[in-house]
Amino acid sequence: MKRCGWCEGDSLYENYHDNEWGVPLYDDKKLFEFLVLESFQAGLSWITVLRKREHFRAAFDDFDATKIANYTENKTKELLKNENIIRHQKKIEATINNAKIFLAIQKEFTSFSNYLWAFVNHTPINSNITDYKKAPNKTPLSNQLCKDLKKRGIKFMGATTTYAFMQATGMVNDHEVSCFKHQKLIKVN
Repeated sequence: MKRCGWCEGDSLYENYHDNEWGVPLYDDKKLFEFLVLESFQAGLSWITVLRKREHFRAAFDDFDATKIANYTENKTKELLKNENIIRHQKKIEATINNAKIFLAIQKEFTSFSNYLWAFVNHTPINSNITDYKKAPNKTPLSNQLCKDLKKRGIKFMGATTTYAFMQATGMVNDHEVSCFKHQKLIKVN
């Protein structure tokens, strides 16, 4: 079975690639999880975050945005002591802030998914990437989404991180054309 070259050789990466990456995601709770994880990934490798994912899930109340939006300074201090996650104060504070913004977007658009998927007319963009190394790390569309997220107050989501989020949540199908997932996702969409 042919996969995208970036994930080969690591079973955790391969499992993530085969079952999650690039699959259109509409569930608000999972979208928030990816928003949190991608913001923590900024400046680091995705595999670092992926290896800590279950610890993040436990530390951040299973990515419950309502609970996270109400975190106190004491909870922030507790998270900063948690050696199982990425202990970056600004990213932890951004997560609390982003939970509040996420909830406001949900309220305005009835769901975060409605807001997000409107940027691609509710249809994934199918790329024709032949080599993952040549895939863009941002696009005019990720710039537009990033700008809107920032305008609303979202933090630690630059254009590159926003594009990674779009790839992860299936807004963009950047699987290499030779990858078994590329065609499979085109058929689903």
